Amino acid sequence: MGQSCTGKSTVANKLKELIDVEVFAGKDYLRLAKNENEAWRLFYDKLSNAALNKDSSKEIVIYLITEKKQFNKISSIEDSYKVKFTASLDTIKSRFAQRMHGKLPQPVEKMLEKQYEEWENIKGDMNVDTTENNDIEKIARLILDV
Repeated sequence: MGQSCTGKSTVANKLKELIDVEVFAGKDYLRLAKNENEAWRLFYDKLSNAALNKDSSKEIVIYLITEKKQFNKISSIEDSYKVKFTASLDTIKSRFAQRMHGKLPQPVEKMLEKQYEEWENIKGDMNVDTTENNDIEKIARLILDV
């Protein structure tokens, strides 16, 4: 979990290379059913079951969360492991500008600043700051060691 451009997807992709894991982002869960409420119920059950069975290595599910409201929807799942990704605001802005071919429009900059404030006080079971730590393999292996 964490705001845009903090390394969540990159690390999730590395984890997918290293182990058998299913990755969902945003509203990917909608593919589980035809209506949103049913899809969310099925997805919530999937996350809950994966958290409960984590020692049996039956199913590992990663849910990439960028919006705080998504975090609030899953925060009650017992035994889930929450990894918070962060970076300095300048680093996030620089990475986002690269995604936009070097130019960061003012509204996007304001959105990133707002996101940064929203995530500032949320803690994970593990907190990863990617401002200077760009070793994706090392971060993925730290997560796997938990």
